[in-house]
Amino acid sequence: MRVLALVFFISSCTQFSGLKRRDNLGYGYNKSGEDPKLFSPIKKKIALLTFMNETPHGGEDLAITATEELRKTLGGTKDIIIDPVADKIFGSSKEIYAAGGVKLVQLTKKAKMAGINLVVYGRISKARVRQKTDEIGFVRQTKSFAQAVVEVRVFDITNGKEIFVDTNKGNVDDQSFRFYLKRTEDNVAYKRGMLRYSAKVATRKFVPKITELVSKLDWVGRVAKIIGSKIYINAGRNSGIQLGDVLKVITEGQEVYDPETGAMLGVSHGEVKGTVEIIDYFGPDGAVAILHSGGSVTEGDFVELY
Repeated sequence: MRVLALVFFISSCTQFSGLKRRDNLGYGYNKSGEDPKLFSPIKKKIALLTFMNETPHGGEDLAITATEELRKTLGGTKDIIIDPVADKIFGSSKEIYAAGGVKLVQLTKKAKMAGINLVVYGRISKARVRQKTDEIGFVRQTKSFAQAVVEVRVFDITNGKEIFVDTNKGNVDDQSFRFYLKRTEDNVAYKRGMLRYSAKVATRKFVPKITELVSKLDWVGRVAKIIGSKIYINAGRNSGIQLGDVLKVITEGQEVYDPETGAMLGVSHGEVKGTVEIIDYFGPDGAVAILHSGGSVTEGDFVELY
């Protein structure tokens, strides 16, 4: 009996020592507690909603230009994955602004089920182009200036509250010698290009702050489905989940309200139900797990780094 107990103890210790622990950034730790960065970080999933253009200049094209610039720059970072179908859940930024942000709170549960951690939306509040041309001679010197003012907001799905709002200006000037533009449409196209570029400049300024916010947030996923002994997680290879990862399974927290004002203060942290171990992938960004410890795992439960 003692021999069997010893074998079981050694086996258990060996199994436990092989667990892949992660920090908040998703990096692995070795036994000494140092961070050798054995793994790429787990990416937080962001819903990026198409911006709205409140100005009479540039139309929807200017809003799309700003949105796609942010999509390209954020999507190129190591910590973020942009959800490709976010608009189907939330709609556009215009719809969110029109509802005063209430729609985000109402759709929080649906967003959690989709594994979305943050919602990023925004608007272009000002846009202008100014040109000053020397009137002497056939070749004329033209000084051009364009400015776009962009506002971006970030909503934390896990805690159900807005965590970031800021405004940036994109100022672009251009001085060059050119032949006099006889056709009006040529000058219009030039101004449109300047305005697009100024919107891009303003949008890029948000990237460092948003990535800093993302790095400080805990990654949260969901149990999407349970079939027999297999537990399907709504994050996988694309999100940086590794085979052998062990995740905590946590119940959904409770919304906490201020008794005086009735305003929601946030969401409490749920209780740990157990752990699951990743054994396989499915689809472009899903993972298959089995129960590692504990029990009573149900569909819709949260999963976090172990």
